Formats: sequence, C-alpha cells, structure tokens
Amino acid sequence: MFDRILLPLDRSALAECVLPHAIALAHAFESQITLLHVMDTPREARWRRAMDPLNWQIRKAEATAYLSEVDARLQTAGLLTDPHILEGIAAEQVIGFADIHASQLIILSSHGQSGLSEWGVSSVVQKIAQRAHTSVMIVRAAQPVVLDAPGLRYQRILVPLDGAPRAEYILPAAATLARAHDAHIVLAHLVQQPTLPRRTPPSREDVELADQLVARNQAEATQYLDQVQSRITGKVDTRVLVSDHLAAALHDLVEQEKIDLVLVSAHSHTSQTRWPYGDVVSNLITYGTTPLVIVQDSLQAPTAPASIEATNGEPGEQ
Repeated sequence: MFDRILLPLDRSALAECVLPHAIALAHAFESQITLLHVMDTPREARWRRAMDPLNWQIRKAEATAYLSEVDARLQTAGLLTDPHILEGIAAEQVIGFADIHASQLIILSSHGQSGLSEWGVSSVVQKIAQRAHTSVMIVRAAQPVVLDAPGLRYQRILVPLDGAPRAEYILPAAATLARAHDAHIVLAHLVQQPTLPRRTPPSREDVELADQLVARNQAEATQYLDQVQSRITGKVDTRVLVSDHLAAALHDLVEQEKIDLVLVSAHSHTSQTRWPYGDVVSNLITYGTTPLVIVQDSLQAPTAPASIEATNGEPGEQ
C-alpha cells in the first residue's frame, strides 16, 4: 500500500523525529524510502541575483553530505533508499516531486528548521498536507532522535470509522501495521448528539426523541464495528462514543487509550472531497499530539471487506 515513501528532511534535529517512524513503516510495508532535501530559494528575483555562488555550492555540498549520512544510517537499518536534492520553494518542490514520482506516502515532521511554535504544524507542513495528492503522515516534533536506539514499535493504533465504505480504505494499512508490530487496534465510531432547540429549553418530547436517535445510532454503530472486527485478525477492540463535539471526543480517546498512532481516512461520509480533508481530520492535523497517518481516499475505490483479509495475508499488498 505504501511501496514508495517520500521523506523530506531540512537538516534540522526536529525534522529527524520522522526517522524511527519511517523505518517502522518501511519494514511493515516493504517500502522504498526516497530522501529529499530542498535547498530553499527566495521567490524575489532581486534576492536570487544577490546570491553568492560560492556560498550556494558550499550549502549544496553540506546538504549532499548530510543526505549521504542519513542514507547510510537507513541502509544500516535494512532499508532501500534513494536520496535527492532539489532547489526551489520547499513546499512546492515536495508536492511536485511526490506527484512526478507517484509517492504513496509523505512523512513529515510537524516542525523543522523554524523551530517549535504555538502552531500545531509549521506553515510548510500545512501547505504540503493541503495540496499533496497522496497520503500523509505527520510526526509531532520532539527531542532529537537517536536512530540507533531500539526499533520503534507501535502498541496501540486508533482507527476511527464512520460506516462509509471509503473510510474502510484505511483498514488494510492498519492490519498490516498491527501484524508487523504486534499492535492492538482500537476501532472507534463516534455518534453525534442531535442538535436541540437553542432559543427555548427543549421539551420532554424533544429530549426523548434525541435519546431514541442516539440509542439507535449506538446500536447500529456497535453492530457495524463488530462486523469490521470480525474481518481483522489479531488484537482488536471497539469503542462507540457519544459526543456533541466529535474531534474533542477523539482527542480524549487518544489520551485515555494511550494511543501511539492514529490512522484516519481523509474524509468522513459527510465530507466534501473537493477539499483535502474533512473537519475532524483538519482538527487532528492542527491540534493532535500523536503521530497521524491520513490515508487519502478521494481518488480511491471503496475497499471491499475481503481485501482486509487479503492484506493480512501478504505484507505490503494493497
């Protein structure tokens, strides 16, 4: 499913938080890693003319040496790698490279050279995530990572499902990762509480009707998750939550269940595919604290139930 993974690096320590995750996913999906460094150039022509050619060549030599060093470390971890250096505007070059080379997943650090900030992701990451036509993983930047430490293993993977066929496109990826890491999958379905009259207090009939609707939706959700659970081998739990704020409920669930990876489809059944992501996914990008894999479903056919078992049979198959 993720045969070709694109790994942009800006030579900062923060950006290297992606490396253990790249290794973990590449081993699970038998992927080739493409390392990419973009030597950022200013848009303004007057600044381009003012560049010192010698300084530019020194920077390029340093970037080449850096990628070679990271490349060697990843090869030592048993990965197939392919390093590239481009020049231009970072976000534009990453998006263009991913399109041309048909990358199936872009792994991004939430922050890089610009440092940590009060924003959930940097402006470059935001641009790539919004315009890339492929799946994206966002790793929350933390302390510098020691690549030689014991291999990263996911223990609890959250997979939110809303009952839509296209949301199930994430299930093969979740099953492959869970099998490779002996991880626990938590399937979650969120039931939205109905909106009641706000200008006046709801009547008893309003409350009873809302309660009946929630109870019916809970029953349907429980039955649906049980069906999905029966199609996935391994350790799988189900959670049905009722909330008037779906994104907040997901954040709470991540904390309560000690989730260390979230896999989510880019759109819910109510989302418009003319936009890159639905509202809940956009919220997870901005405010999430856990590594997040967003599987871009807008160009994919719905996944049939049997394909989950097929992916369970052979790692890396779609």
